[in-house]
Amino acid sequence: MENPIEKMAKAATRIDIRAAVSAAKNYLISVKDLLGGTQDIRLEEVELSENEQFWLITLGYNRRKDLALPDEVDYSDLSPEFIGIERDYKIFTVNAQTGVVESMKIREL
Repeated sequence: MENPIEKMAKAATRIDIRAAVSAAKNYLISVKDLLGGTQDIRLEEVELSENEQFWLITLGYNRRKDLALPDEVDYSDLSPEFIGIERDYKIFTVNAQTGVVESMKIREL
């Protein structure tokens, strides 16, 4: 069992939740062209792993179905069915000490 002093030292070196979410969002944006675009990115869930070494960040975003619609247009006011938009979710594992995104996985609903 971890003593309270070790636990406090770990927490002191851990990145905060905003930094973890920012790292996940920046990673998602950096690969958006590989995903068919990403719009309306929103934070869905945040969890600190049981061993407190990773932030598990779930982001949701809208992705075009296989239609040729430009990413530059704001689709937020239109019906998703009308423009062929799907909501996807990804779970990012962010190292709680370094802030490095270590994995991105599909979040099934």
